[in-house]
Amino acid sequence: MSTAAVAAEWQEIADRKYLRRPEIYSMQWGRMDLSRFRIACAPFGGPIAAIRDDSKIVQLLAESARRHLQIFSSSGDLIASCPWDRPGGKLVGMAWTDDLQLACLLEDASVHLFNSRAEPVGPAISLGKEPSERVIMHYVFWGTGVACLTDMNQVYCIPDFKNPRPCQLADPGIDEIDQVFCMTVNEPKAVKFGTPEVLLAVGESVLLVGEYAAQTVGEGIGPIQKMAVSKEGKFVAMFTGDGRLLVALMDFSRILFEYDCESALPPDQMVWSSLDSVVLYWEELISVLVISPAGDPVRYTYDEPGIQLIPECDGVRILSNSSMEFLHMVPESTVSIFGIFETMEPSAILYDAYDNFERRSAKADENLRSIRSSLPKAIKGCIDAAGHEFDVSRQRTLLRAASYGRAFCSQYDRDHFKEMCKTLRVLNAVRDIGIPLSIGQYQLLTAPVLIGRLINANQHFLALRVSEYLNLNKEVVIMHWACEKITVSPSIPDDVLLEALLEKLRLCKGISYAAVAAHADNSGRRKLAAMLVEHESQSSKQVPLLLSIDEEDTALVKATESGDTDLVYLVLFHIWQKKPALDFFGTINARPLARDLFIAYARCYKHEFLKDFFLSTGQLQDVAFLLLKESKLMEKNPMASKGSPLHGPRIRVIEQAQKLFAETKENMFESKASEEYAKLLRVQHELEISTKQAIFVDSSISDTIRTCIVLGNHRAALKVKNEFKVSEKRWYWLKAFALATVRDWDALEKFSKEKRPPGGFKPFVEACIDAGEKSEALKYIPKLTDPREKSEAYARIGMAKEAADAGSQVKDNELFGRFLGQNSGASAIFDSLRDRLSFQGAH
Repeated sequence: MSTAAVAAEWQEIADRKYLRRPEIYSMQWGRMDLSRFRIACAPFGGPIAAIRDDSKIVQLLAESARRHLQIFSSSGDLIASCPWDRPGGKLVGMAWTDDLQLACLLEDASVHLFNSRAEPVGPAISLGKEPSERVIMHYVFWGTGVACLTDMNQVYCIPDFKNPRPCQLADPGIDEIDQVFCMTVNEPKAVKFGTPEVLLAVGESVLLVGEYAAQTVGEGIGPIQKMAVSKEGKFVAMFTGDGRLLVALMDFSRILFEYDCESALPPDQMVWSSLDSVVLYWEELISVLVISPAGDPVRYTYDEPGIQLIPECDGVRILSNSSMEFLHMVPESTVSIFGIFETMEPSAILYDAYDNFERRSAKADENLRSIRSSLPKAIKGCIDAAGHEFDVSRQRTLLRAASYGRAFCSQYDRDHFKEMCKTLRVLNAVRDIGIPLSIGQYQLLTAPVLIGRLINANQHFLALRVSEYLNLNKEVVIMHWACEKITVSPSIPDDVLLEALLEKLRLCKGISYAAVAAHADNSGRRKLAAMLVEHESQSSKQVPLLLSIDEEDTALVKATESGDTDLVYLVLFHIWQKKPALDFFGTINARPLARDLFIAYARCYKHEFLKDFFLSTGQLQDVAFLLLKESKLMEKNPMASKGSPLHGPRIRVIEQAQKLFAETKENMFESKASEEYAKLLRVQHELEISTKQAIFVDSSISDTIRTCIVLGNHRAALKVKNEFKVSEKRWYWLKAFALATVRDWDALEKFSKEKRPPGGFKPFVEACIDAGEKSEALKYIPKLTDPREKSEAYARIGMAKEAADAGSQVKDNELFGRFLGQNSGASAIFDSLRDRLSFQGAH
């Protein structure tokens, strides 16, 4: 097509600024009258929802009298259909959310969500009890929520359908006599505090209603019949009662633009096209008016009513009964090539040079020479223009022109050309299935989001090919396909379906088989889930799923094989709660790691359960040790001493341990020690009761004897000595020190004379010296039979001469050296004594 023919399709609105509306699709839905339906069209080339408008009296043609919700692609192909049988009254309005869910508002103030396959998504969301009892007068949807105005002039909204928390905005304070002409909303993402701001046209002014306050703005500019806020929330467009279009800043501080539309009839639709244009549609006139502050208005007239305006980030799609058009500003790169000007742009010359090259004209070389210095700019212009074209043949021609220029320009970045080719292949592929994305929309939407939309539309093959082509992660696509395959294949046997799934799942390394298995389990195919999870390589994903499908034994095997103690504990606690104790013990006893981890945990927190485990496995000595540990813990519990002193809780526990020890030959020592310990506790209980002093329990035998003597209870001390067969030598030491402690020197002397002490008089000497009583110690030191002990005793109480005399009998240089170190004043005595005894090398 010649450049003149291309430019002939444009409408000039200003100098070098043009509008065009190429037809993207000829609609495939056959006989369709949009004026008879409520229509909701999703942005970014999304689907079209249609339901017969029950507020209009229409003649039923071939269709059933029962209403159906129908979902079409942007090319008019039917995607899904379902009977409309929602409870809640009549349909008030509907719109698509940002994540392609159809939100339907009913007259009972409930919102029902559907996916792109006309399937309900979750339960209905209510705006609240109060709005459900009122009449909804106006409503407005945005990408994540909805707001409505009731007949009581109160505003209610759901800011986010994903986290539905209905709320009432501030009271607008509208009198009953005031009429609200229209409403619109500034989306939460465009508001500083992240909450929606609703604009109400009331009388001559506009009310701005927020979460906590309402204020009057734009006073005196009304009445306003229609309002629309730009996507970024910077501007608001208003159609006044006298037929003027006003564009103001969002805070209404200044009117930026005003245009007289020459008709007071309010438009049925008014939307923003990118940042600088407002598009209006009148159903009665069947005409579309494009108004831009940068140029003259442009009007388009149609033959059929029911036109739908679909705002996009870079234009407006126009849906009619027969076609889908894309109204947008002609890009500068396209204008520079196909525009008709006195001077041709470098990109236009390059395009012409390629055309001459194709016709084998020598003028091609002449054109290239004329733009040699501007060749990179010309190449870039052709590539960019190709990206904005919907016609594949024109894309191809522009790219070939750019490629022709690249052959003569070595410094141009080749990546730009490659990326554009990739982008156009993706865009052309998705346009073929009814998603008419422009390059601007694609760049804003991003490739991963597009992949998500493709798989939600069950276009898995195309999504996989696009992912591979763009080097994106294929796992998302294959996972979704596998889950869908399981859902739609209830009659296929598990083993057959497993092979089909594995064939595709193996295409992606590291894919989560556990996630697919979880979906199979949720779909009621537990056997298939068990077979799938066997292929999961990550134990952290595999084990929890095995537990959820009641494969506890397999889960324990996998957890122990992984060596991950956290996973083993997860399985242990799960089985522990579900199985009887004996079954649980049998399960873990065959797994050493699981058994050891259970024992380690139970030792700290579950003694009774651990005792049952040891008893079930015949480990009696381990039970006995646990009982002894319990007795130590009971020592700190004041309740342990309650009851009979002879049969207290601790004593009974120790006796149980002793009996268990006695059943094994290897633990005879522990059995005897436990028996003696229990006997000691009984004696100590008796002593505490008789003395009314809680000072005996948990002391040693020696301390018990010593305490009895200190308290003067010699008979009790002797009883303990005989009961526990304390040796005479030890008895003398204990009693000597106990009497010295209470400083009963007469009793100590009497005790020393009862009979000759079995270990000598050293205990008496030590007891007196420790008590600081030298005079008492002198009673017993002469009775010491060992000269060394006698010498040391004299030295300790400062009697150097007597120590030297006693030490002379020993002839020990080391002993003399120690004496010198302890008492420097006695050095002369020791020296003379050493000379007298002829000691050599004493120093």
